[in-house]
Amino acid sequence: MALNPFFLQGSSSEQRLVQELINEQLKIYGVEVTYIPRKFVRKQTIIEEIQSSTFDDNFLLEAYINNFDGYGGAGDIMTKFGVSIRDELSLTISKERFEDFIAVFLDDMDDDEIEVSTRPREGDLIYFPLGQRIFEVKFVEHENPFYQLGKNYVYELKCELFEYEDEVIDTTVDEISDVMETTGYIRNLTLVAAGTTSSATAGIGSGYIRQVFLNNDGSGYTSAPTVVFSSPPVGFTTATAVAITTTRNRITSIEEILVTNAGSGYTAAPTITFSGGGGAGAAATCSITPTPETRGVVSITVTNGGVGYSTAPIITLSAPTLSPGSTATARAIVSAAGTISQIFITDPGFGYDGPPTVTVGTAATVGVGTFWRNEIVTGSRSGTTARVKRWIRSTTTLEVSVVSGNFTPGETVTGQKSGASYEIRKTDENTEHDKYKQNEEIEEEADLILDFTQSNPFGNY
Repeated sequence: MALNPFFLQGSSSEQRLVQELINEQLKIYGVEVTYIPRKFVRKQTIIEEIQSSTFDDNFLLEAYINNFDGYGGAGDIMTKFGVSIRDELSLTISKERFEDFIAVFLDDMDDDEIEVSTRPREGDLIYFPLGQRIFEVKFVEHENPFYQLGKNYVYELKCELFEYEDEVIDTTVDEISDVMETTGYIRNLTLVAAGTTSSATAGIGSGYIRQVFLNNDGSGYTSAPTVVFSSPPVGFTTATAVAITTTRNRITSIEEILVTNAGSGYTAAPTITFSGGGGAGAAATCSITPTPETRGVVSITVTNGGVGYSTAPIITLSAPTLSPGSTATARAIVSAAGTISQIFITDPGFGYDGPPTVTVGTAATVGVGTFWRNEIVTGSRSGTTARVKRWIRSTTTLEVSVVSGNFTPGETVTGQKSGASYEIRKTDENTEHDKYKQNEEIEEEADLILDFTQSNPFGNY
């Protein structure tokens, strides 16, 4: 029997009617999802493997959910890495809507970034607002329904829950950005917003080391040797000092000796010996102030290391009250974290009848600016780069991911776009935020039962 002559079975007007009906149904019964195309940043040229990609565009699109009783796929299953969520989602979108409102923008992009722009592509992302989840397109079905009136009208997207692997997702959509803030490997950098001045106290005594003389700097040292003073009479304090080494013409020798405690009770100059360090030949002598009535600064204790020191500050001690007298001097050492780790005595002075006041120079470092989400930040000394996840100004904590190396405390981290610049106080190790894997948690719980770090967790044989 011949086809009904009153229907053309595929005329452009009939196809247009079907397409408009489908578009209208999707707008009535569908949900508004965000389509995020994948852009290729770097590919391996031999086998065309995608090494890195970015997602920085977004398009709102109505889609019909084909799943009627929940997510598809394997669901929640137990693996050797923990509980894995294998949810899948099937969506139907309008072919015309994609070609008219998305494909035209993709077609204007670089061919190296977007290879296929005329249809949805495997690897693109879909943000599903009802579950606040991001799905990855795994397969695009373009022939279902099969050529109604001689044409296809929809794309069916088979999607799986997206597992983040340090891709750059910067859609400028706050809802999506909030989801990505706590996903993936994240390193926390505690920064310095404003420098904190260090503080210290001094102790005085008599019969102390006044000055140390380096008579021979020695040679062949691989590390700083230990400086040892002979002991004073019983009941008094032995002096202590540290050796600072330097390397010239590939020979490492002692550059100077810094006193950490000038000791007390000495009636004659103690002998100084050096031990360890791998070298030999170093020799030093010292002078003392033996008069019991003459007291000087014998120790300086750092009570607060402060924060934000990039160079050693000036240490000032108050003048002695007795006459004659000489004001003590000291020198600070700044740690890699930008704090005062120790204060050495360069001259104990004399004429003090009480502990002098120790004044430490003000830390000058002040952080400025606000880091932008997803911008690249760089460490001033290490050259390490990372991408900003979140900037928590109240706690001066910068959360970063895609870290290229290791940031070091004390260096300045600067945002390439925002220009924000702060000094790093401390860094935390990478923390994996992945709700699909709990292998570390399972291992920690298992270690409470059986410790497999032992050769035999079941016994002693």
